[in-house]
Order: sequence, then C-alpha cells, then structure tokens
Amino acid sequence: MAGLIQTWANRTEEEDAMTREHAWIWRAMIRAALPPGGLSGRRVLDIGCNQGGFLRLLHDSEGYREAVGIDLAQQAVALAESLKGTRPVRYLAATRLAEAGSGFDIAFSHEVIYLIEDLVDHARQVFDVLRPGAAYHPVTVCHSDNPLWSVWHPRLQAVSNLPVPSHSLGDIAEAFRTAGFEVEASRFLADAFIPLEPANDYFPTDQDRLDLYARWKIMFRCTRPG
Repeated sequence: MAGLIQTWANRTEEEDAMTREHAWIWRAMIRAALPPGGLSGRRVLDIGCNQGGFLRLLHDSEGYREAVGIDLAQQAVALAESLKGTRPVRYLAATRLAEAGSGFDIAFSHEVIYLIEDLVDHARQVFDVLRPGAAYHPVTVCHSDNPLWSVWHPRLQAVSNLPVPSHSLGDIAEAFRTAGFEVEASRFLADAFIPLEPANDYFPTDQDRLDLYARWKIMFRCTRPG
C-alpha cells in the first residue's frame, strides 16, 4: 500500500510539473481557438488528455457544458479522474475516438498528432465525432518543418513507448483535407511572451526557443463543413 501511495504522489507531482510547463501554451490555445460566444453550453473533446490538466484549466477559465478527455494511458486517465473535482468532465482510456461519443462542438490536442502514424484514419475519426460546423485544433511543434526536427526525432524515438513518425505540416494538412475538413493554420504564439528557460537538448539557446515557439509551434483549425 505504501508503494502505491508513493507512486500516486509521484504522478501528482509529475502532473503539477506538466501543468506549470504547459499552462501558458494552453492559455494561448484557448485564446486562439475560443469560438464567438465562448464555450457555455458546448461539448469539448481533448484528444490525448494525459492527466487532464488542459480540460481543468479550460473549465476554470471559460466553462463548458461537458467535456471528455481520451488517452491511451490508463494510469494517466485514472489520475485525471481523481483530480477533476466537480467539473463536468469524463476521462477515459480508449483507442478509438468513437468511444468518447459524438456531436462535440470543439476538439483539441496538444503535441499528440506527431505520434499518430495514420493521419487520415485519425482525421476521419475526428470528423465522425464532431458535429457539422465544429472544429478540431491540433497543436504541434514536432514536425519535419521544424529546423531542429532532425535532432529531436531520434531523441523522441528513443524515449517514446510508441513509434514516432516524421510528418510535415503539409502531410498533416493533406490528411485532414482528405477526410473532408476545411483546413487552416496559425502561428498562434507569434505575439506571445515566451518563457526563457535554461538551455537543454531540445532548445540549445534562447533564440532557438523563441524561433521554434513563435514560428514553428502551429495550431491547425480543421473544420467539419456545416
């Protein structure tokens, strides 16, 4: 029992660290994607929700009628469920988006799409769970147009439990067009204040961090025609 409690404590600390690292990006995503009239009365889907931080932040800042977070990792989903409080959100571990339901008004993913090998299948699954006129906002800097991708890709392959494909921005856009979406894209952090943290293997210099977030962190808006 003591080992289980310690494992849960470690995962909670991991979630706190992830929230601190990503919260500024999540807030920028929300600002960029928020539909006219906000999210009141709307249903939200978070694809690759991990431990649930994005949907907690989204509810606390904007509210929504209900939300579903879906992820492959059962332990992460269990932690997300334990942290949701009274928010109207459900987290589930599943491999197919249809298990989350359908008729969603808006969907998000953050640094998930680069792990998906079959982009057309993913796009078709998203198409089927959105209502007509709704939009999916996948966000990624992990793509082959990123100038540091040739360095990042082997490192990500070494640490990932999943194969890491190498998609270009054009590959992503074409997959969603093939599935029937209208596709747009934004450098949504171009005018943001970007935290300058100590250099590491992924961001060797402050200039790399500024350039990669401002120029190569891309938000797609993939709209199912209404």
